Amino acid sequence: MNWLTELFIGNSVAHTLLIYAIVIAMGVILGKVRIFGISLGATFVLFCGILVGHLGVTVDGATLKFIQEFGLILFIFSIGLQVGPSFFSSFKHEGIQLNGIAMLIVSLNVAVALAIYFIAGNVSITDLVGVMSGAVTNTPGLGAAQQALIETIGDHATDLNESMSLGYAAAYPLGVVGIILSMIIVKFLFKINVDKEIEDIEREKEDSQLKPHVITYKVTNKLIYDITMTRLHSIIDHNFIISRLKREDGTVEIPQGETIIRKDDVLRIVMSAHDQDIFDAIIGPHVDFDWQLETAPKGIVSRRIVVTRNDIIGHKIGSIRLREGYKVNVTRIHRAGVELLASPNLSLQVGDRLTVVGREEDVDRLGKRLGDSYKRLDHPNLFTMFIGIFLGILVGSIPIMLPGMSVPMKLGLAGGPLVVAILIGRYGHKAKLVTYTSTAASLMLRELGLCLFLASVGIAAGGRFVSTILSANGAMWVLYGFLITIIPLLIAVVVARGKFHLNYCTIMGVVAGATTDPPALGYANTTAGNDAPAVAYATVYPLTMFMRVLIAELIIIFAVA
Repeated sequence: MNWLTELFIGNSVAHTLLIYAIVIAMGVILGKVRIFGISLGATFVLFCGILVGHLGVTVDGATLKFIQEFGLILFIFSIGLQVGPSFFSSFKHEGIQLNGIAMLIVSLNVAVALAIYFIAGNVSITDLVGVMSGAVTNTPGLGAAQQALIETIGDHATDLNESMSLGYAAAYPLGVVGIILSMIIVKFLFKINVDKEIEDIEREKEDSQLKPHVITYKVTNKLIYDITMTRLHSIIDHNFIISRLKREDGTVEIPQGETIIRKDDVLRIVMSAHDQDIFDAIIGPHVDFDWQLETAPKGIVSRRIVVTRNDIIGHKIGSIRLREGYKVNVTRIHRAGVELLASPNLSLQVGDRLTVVGREEDVDRLGKRLGDSYKRLDHPNLFTMFIGIFLGILVGSIPIMLPGMSVPMKLGLAGGPLVVAILIGRYGHKAKLVTYTSTAASLMLRELGLCLFLASVGIAAGGRFVSTILSANGAMWVLYGFLITIIPLLIAVVVARGKFHLNYCTIMGVVAGATTDPPALGYANTTAGNDAPAVAYATVYPLTMFMRVLIAELIIIFAVA
């Protein structure tokens, strides 16, 4: 039985893998357990690691450090690729307001943490950064701060990083509670009727300009008799597609630019709901018509084509000349679960699914041009990931000297890959880099990296956790963490509702996104029963994640310098 003993208490590669497998498996299972409707998800891996470390199980220090940092890079890079396409667009339109509220939360979190540091005087700045990261449930911030400490003071950072991890673990549970508690408080404070808020959101969604709106019209306006489709597009200067046309004799056509519009033609128009009044005034009355394929000319089909060719990435729909070159109409595009109107200025991305109407041979020809290979979407794009990690490590290693600092700042193994991943996610197509990753593959990489990182942090900190948390300092960390969580959120939700009159469903999403907290988003989605919280979460998440990582690094660098 010596082999079994060696496996559990030895120092071999098999021992290390076994311990990580046990910790991650236990954490994933326990993370699914719901308490008052809330689950901690993969974060429970941290506490399982702490338990194993507390029981005296150890892992080779160099191996543990490698796994921790590699897991952090995988996690951070996956997040960057995910949020990259929407990172810069989140600063437009209503996103500016939502991101403003999120930045208010981030700023107040830092302000409360610094106030505690200067007023209380009984907690170090490194420990407080760990507490702050736990209070806002932001694991990348913790990883970035620890990496910045290593870059700044080298091997002497080991004990400080363990203490920082303990602060994170102490503050995390009440952080989740505080985030959800702020959502509940604003509901009662403003006497919000959740059902009415949901109705308002649904009404706004129906009026959204992004959602394609399909109406069948009968041409009765003499002013558009005998004009071409191209001329109609110049008269109605809005994005729309006429997917089919039925003549008075019953024949159905796929209209092209030179197609002539005649009296009593029936047009199937895909538009933005916001523009319907314009079409009502110019075309004619709405009519009921069953656009079944048997009424269409022989060979006409409606099919979805998926974009999988690299040379198509970034091309605008209008530049492909679909009507002139392929004699087809693209009525809408499905992208990442969202249905978009196929406007000429919309740039194509790998994974876009185009709804195409036309003759079968023309649709097949367009399919070959765009790729239309679902198998290619299943292939992981390892080149993009590893070249991105390579560039991220280079960027993270560049020394940046800032005024008032005795040592140069580095973005490190957290900030560098995050910045590069965001840029690749947004602009990678210009360099012909395929950034598309299936949802399952992206989630697998992200969760694997997170679990490896959390397991490493827990195992390293476990030996001191119980004694620390039961000490006076540990109790204060719990209190400080709750204050860092609840004070900024209460101020922000009052501003969001009282001043900007934001919908409650949106407020919940902003709160969850500003704290990058999936359990809170789960609670918000359950409460709202729609995707409004998820939309708000996605709007503020990219900038919030970037700022959380950057601020945690800057605090450590300035404090140590």
